[in-house]
Amino acid sequence: MPTEKTGFRINRTYAVAAHDVIMAAASFVLALLLRRGVDNFFHESGAFLAEGLLLFTVVCALVFWRTRIYRGFWRYTSLSDVAKIVQGASLSILVFLPLLFAITRLEAFPRSALIINWFVLLALLIGPRVIYRALAEGSLIGAFQRSGGHRIPVILVGAGDAAELFLRAMTRDPAANYWVVGLVDDDPAKIGRHIRGVRVFGEIQSLPQVVRQLKQRGMAPQRLILTSDELSAAGVRALLTAAEGLGLAFSRMPKLTDFRSDAPQSITVKPIAVEDLLGRPQTVLDREAMRTLIKGKRVCVTGAGGTIGSELSRQIAGYEPEHITLIDNAEYNLYTIDIELGDRHPNIPRTLYLGDVRDRRRLDTAFARERPALVFHAAALKHVPMVEANPNEGVLTNVLGTRNVADACVDARVETMVLISTDKAVNPASVMGATKRIAESYCQALGATLSGAPAPAAAGEASRPATRFVTVRFGNVLGSTGSVVPLFQRQIAAGGPLTVTHPDVSRYFMTTREAVQLLLQASALGAGTTGAEIYVLDMGLSVKIQDLARQMIRLAGLTPDKDIAIEFTGLRPGEKLHEELFHDSESMVTTELPGIQRAKPRQADLDPLRGQLDQLASAAQARLTPQTLALIHAIVPEFGPDDAAMTPQARGSGAP
Repeated sequence: MPTEKTGFRINRTYAVAAHDVIMAAASFVLALLLRRGVDNFFHESGAFLAEGLLLFTVVCALVFWRTRIYRGFWRYTSLSDVAKIVQGASLSILVFLPLLFAITRLEAFPRSALIINWFVLLALLIGPRVIYRALAEGSLIGAFQRSGGHRIPVILVGAGDAAELFLRAMTRDPAANYWVVGLVDDDPAKIGRHIRGVRVFGEIQSLPQVVRQLKQRGMAPQRLILTSDELSAAGVRALLTAAEGLGLAFSRMPKLTDFRSDAPQSITVKPIAVEDLLGRPQTVLDREAMRTLIKGKRVCVTGAGGTIGSELSRQIAGYEPEHITLIDNAEYNLYTIDIELGDRHPNIPRTLYLGDVRDRRRLDTAFARERPALVFHAAALKHVPMVEANPNEGVLTNVLGTRNVADACVDARVETMVLISTDKAVNPASVMGATKRIAESYCQALGATLSGAPAPAAAGEASRPATRFVTVRFGNVLGSTGSVVPLFQRQIAAGGPLTVTHPDVSRYFMTTREAVQLLLQASALGAGTTGAEIYVLDMGLSVKIQDLARQMIRLAGLTPDKDIAIEFTGLRPGEKLHEELFHDSESMVTTELPGIQRAKPRQADLDPLRGQLDQLASAAQARLTPQTLALIHAIVPEFGPDDAAMTPQARGSGAP
């Protein structure tokens, strides 16, 4: 027996079905009342009222059951629900009419009552649903709460679906933080119109006039919230400058794709991110090609715990590989990415190898056991001043480590090795850039030599094409280890100053996620071929670091040169004013994807290069810094520091 705690619970579906049937019966009576009037209602309708009412109610119950109009959530009543109700009501009238004719020949029944009945039935079915949704969302009482003293008056930039979603959330939540006083949008057709009672005052460029107009009405805004995802990076920067001039805080609404399928009950705005200022149109990716490259394959990532390596591991796991091998020499970083992949993709097997790419035996052991078909080589030393002060370590990791990985791939009959390179390898001014250039050269020379020759087969196995070598070159990654963005964030938190090396220094930037997506896409281009290719990611326009520093100060709600100072410290050893993506001797070839270009490699002879690398490795292992630097110059003749980067401290005077 049910206890007192159980209580009685009404089945909502049955309750809605009962409501609709009762409304159908009521609509029949009301239609006759409206047609005949109260005085003549019983006198003229009494003969067929009972049987007509019963017949109409039964017909509606059957039609409503068939069309399932009672299944919808009243809280989320939409146009599709209304269309289904119109369909059900119309079908009910059309079925009822011939049945009533067969029974009564429509004697004494006014034909116009059927039309009235249709309208009344729609009103009784749709009206309660709309009122319930309005009450649930607070729309009926929102007008009295919008200007509550606890709410911050804001202007929304963009009058589209996201703005409507934001307004709806603010209306339905009595504890919402924001009161929308106006909208701006660059679509002339929207200006002067209203969304949920809030007016679109003008174009984005007329923001100062809109703010002044709202102040005159006693609705002075305090914050600007970006709701549009279509605004360019230049537009976001202009808005940031305008908001600073008007004394408005600047935030953005999360993208619609950040939400689940159900509408959120509340929306929390977030600060404008640096990537919003540096963004560019999203490249259309061939995800099926990337899935084909990875799905069902055994994949290995070196440097798997680093910024690029960890993001590579995440995205690779999303394409359902057969197995992932993670190699890194940093214990904590390897542990972190392992825990994350275990939570997100528990069904994908993975093996961890704590080891250094300098150790060829460790690589051979890992490759022999795991048999990867794809190897992504992300392990490297990337911090320019650090490698400049420790050139031997840069050589041992970036050159010897890459050679070890490439040779191990050939011996293990790996299908494809992908080398993650950098724009600093083009006309390098730093040891780091020069070592990455040597790594590129070795992979290209090895791939060209092996091209067309089958890889040696193990006993009882058929031969297969030689390892394909792919080099992917791109610029700075936002938020990566050693990136200027985290440095600026720490300096702003400490009250400044922000240190910039040179007023004119500029760099290419890309988000980690986009860089890895394009990296995987580039790796999928030409899949199944042999040889060596260099792919260069389209980094967009270079960004002046001074401008980036000022924008980040503004994002923190502060004023450059007033609240936070900017100091110029001079270019550090190995730094260039401007980075390049292509060497003059590398002919550029377009690909089918606009975000990826291909450079024709500068060929080097493998055997002489191997001899030079043997000498370079011996010098670096012996910590003979002058000899190491001389050998780097011999292998990369264009390697040399910019005059502007020279300091009293001689190159190579750091750690041996």
